[in-house]
Amino acid sequence: MATASKVEYEPVIGLEVHVQLKTATKMFCGCAVQFGVPANSLTCPVCLGLPGALPMVNRQAVEYGIRIGLALNCQIAHRIKFDRKNYFYPDLPKGYQISQYDEPLCFDGELQLPIHDTSGQPKICRITRAHLEEDAGKSIHMDGSTLVDLNRAGTPLVEIVGGPDLRSPEEAYVYLNTLKRNLSYLGVSDLSMEKGSLRCDANVSIRPKGQEKFGVRSEIKNLNSFRAVRAALEHEIKRHTEVLEGGGSLSQQTLLWDEEKLETRPMRSKEEATDYRFFPEPDLATFDVPREWVEKVRATLPEMPEKRLLRFLDDYKLSEQDAVYLVGDKALAEFYEAAIKLMDEPKKVAAWVVGEVTRELNDRNIGIEELQVSPAELIELIKLLDAGKLNNITAKEVFHGMAEEGAGALETAKKLNKLIEQDEGAMDAAIAEVIEEFKDKAVADFKNGEQKALGFLIGQCMRKLKGKANPKELGPKIAKAING
Repeated sequence: MATASKVEYEPVIGLEVHVQLKTATKMFCGCAVQFGVPANSLTCPVCLGLPGALPMVNRQAVEYGIRIGLALNCQIAHRIKFDRKNYFYPDLPKGYQISQYDEPLCFDGELQLPIHDTSGQPKICRITRAHLEEDAGKSIHMDGSTLVDLNRAGTPLVEIVGGPDLRSPEEAYVYLNTLKRNLSYLGVSDLSMEKGSLRCDANVSIRPKGQEKFGVRSEIKNLNSFRAVRAALEHEIKRHTEVLEGGGSLSQQTLLWDEEKLETRPMRSKEEATDYRFFPEPDLATFDVPREWVEKVRATLPEMPEKRLLRFLDDYKLSEQDAVYLVGDKALAEFYEAAIKLMDEPKKVAAWVVGEVTRELNDRNIGIEELQVSPAELIELIKLLDAGKLNNITAKEVFHGMAEEGAGALETAKKLNKLIEQDEGAMDAAIAEVIEEFKDKAVADFKNGEQKALGFLIGQCMRKLKGKANPKELGPKIAKAING
């Protein structure tokens, strides 16, 4: 009797990303938006939901919302309507959240990912909607008690809802990195997951491959990094598969991700929209979004990463790897372009920025804005190297010193005693010593045609000269001395 073939399942993943906007004040009141200040010090009757307090819409938050929508190729609504989303949670002071339900600010967009689908075409993920809402406060669990800090309550958010178009945890990881990169170019948020200004909830289900109908989905919360999103999805896909293959059934629910145990645990049964009892916010009138305003915002959009990448490839002839890396950080890309305006050698400058500059940033755990080396100072260093005043090793040492002291290349090279001042006598003496010292091995090998031996001899001469020589000049001198 033939056994039934094993069902092959495919995941269906959709992500909801909450972006805290970098406005000066909250969504519906004048309280400041700040991180790290004393608990409950940034509140007022409006964000506390006290009786009689009336909200007022933050214009900057709406403009940032439009900016995000345009960058994600969304349609922008012709009017703004807010709704009450009713639910109880200790850090939600009003007992409801002001959000947008049936008329989001932005809708029908898309995000192109730097990967390809099964047909070889660029992977496109739909953006179902991006709507405005206010954030809740924060619950702090300590010593068996729960404390509530309402400083965050009322902070402006844009929730970006991706379509159910992702088919693996890896695609979800790429989606999040691409979305964050694009948002970083807009300057609307600091995008810090550590501070809570970028948060993600993941919806996942599985279905037999080829089936159109979606399976029962789970929503995973408490994801504090993109790696955690990927790990949680992998875990949940495995759990769903094991349940179905074991003949069990799944229930729709909201789960929390336990970062220590690397597993999900139930939080509550999954709510539907009806559970929130949405209705139009009675304290906020609807208002129009003039097309002139939308076009004015569109005119302020920066060059987005996809266009900048093509320009770096076409104009500067960079490798795809270097171009993708530089474009991934807006500030780093601008540092690079400022540098090549001073020295028209894009590949050489890119090698320094991708290599030594990046290594310094990583070692110090800082961004390019905090680096104590300007584009002009980097070019000064490269020109010293090109002029033979430094070699590759000492140039890197000087760069490190520049980052340490905040001084220019020439000044730092002199201070560190790294400038090469050709002393022919010293070079000839070092060459003679090295030839005598290694005559039985490296010198003999070189005479027998082994070019690698010359590199070894150059290194030994550089050691004796304490790096104060140009290796390109040493090579011919050593060869000439050996060959008579």
